[in-house]
Amino acid sequence: MQSIGIVRKVDELGRVVLPKELRKAFDIKHKEPLEIFVDQDQIILQKYHSRGVCAVTGEYTPQNRKFGNGNIILSPKGIEILLNQLESLKGK
Repeated sequence: MQSIGIVRKVDELGRVVLPKELRKAFDIKHKEPLEIFVDQDQIILQKYHSRGVCAVTGEYTPQNRKFGNGNIILSPKGIEILLNQLESLKGK
């Protein structure tokens, strides 16, 4: 993870202002939703994508792929989970 040298304080309502340079660089518009993730001791903000989320894991990654005329979307992790389940059914 790369530090950009900008520090912001959390206000009394728990808000943090994203610097204009970051909003411009990531094309984050006024009132655009951001999704919040937690990874151990890190808080990660990401632009929210309601379309294109994995049918198995619910996650959005740029590597998500569409199947069945675009009706089913799977992430790499979702594909792995489905393949493991199919392998376990194979032995039955």
